[in-house]
Amino acid sequence: MSTTPDILCIGSVLWDIIGRSDHAMLAGNDKPGRIRRIPGGVALNIAMQLRHEAMMPELLSVVGDDAEGRALLAACVGMGLGVRHMLIDPDLPTDHYMAVEAQGQLIAAIADAHSLETAGARILEPLEDGRLASPGAPWTGLIALDGNLTTALLGEIAENPVFAQADLRIAPASPGKAERLCVFLGHSRATLYVNCEEAGLISGRTVTTAQAGAAAMLEAGAMRVLVTDGARAAVDASPDRIIGKAPPLIQPRRVTGAGDTFMAAHIAAEARGQTPEAALETALQTAATYVAGDTE
Repeated sequence: MSTTPDILCIGSVLWDIIGRSDHAMLAGNDKPGRIRRIPGGVALNIAMQLRHEAMMPELLSVVGDDAEGRALLAACVGMGLGVRHMLIDPDLPTDHYMAVEAQGQLIAAIADAHSLETAGARILEPLEDGRLASPGAPWTGLIALDGNLTTALLGEIAENPVFAQADLRIAPASPGKAERLCVFLGHSRATLYVNCEEAGLISGRTVTTAQAGAAAMLEAGAMRVLVTDGARAAVDASPDRIIGKAPPLIQPRRVTGAGDTFMAAHIAAEARGQTPEAALETALQTAATYVAGDTE
């Protein structure tokens, strides 16, 4: 890999444990299916798709100095991802995410990102000590940031001069963490990637469509926002324009990581010079292909 990454991916790097069934499920059901352990976490999912798009991402996160952490780092290296600046902490276990999906729908999930939260600002030291940037030489490129970081750390990032010249692309990680991103409302260099529910939580409004969610986010102070709504139209909005496009019709087979794939594909499309309209269409197509993909 090049010594200078195309983009920094900051946030959760962990093991996904995903159970999927082709049968309908309700709470308490016990159904046959498949269980897989795969590399995951929002930052890592974004980085994997960006690498697939021929970009060179560098990960900033934490893993434990344990068998799972070493295996995860080895998997990242095998995929061509930058891990030179990952924090390895012997006192913290490697994080995990567990989800159950049925017929392409999420039934339940638990995100254990306690080590990432505990590590806090230590994962950002390469941006402070000169390895990647410093207060006197801030990072000026792309950064993908996820909401698994604590509210306090996200607030520090929003005000830290090291990030002041970066092109910030931000995802909430889940509706339960969406309100952590309120600190980026009004940030002139932040693009927020959310779904309808998350748009409502961040803006404090009840929204039922991506267009309504985008309007609510702009009114709340967002400078640019992309709002998705499952199989319905998605919107890319800023104060001077609103673009809407419908995703392709597909039969969903998986859902975990779909939003991360959409975000990464959109970032890569814009990095290649695509227009906002074309980038949105590319991102929707890429996410649809992912959701409809083989889960074996």
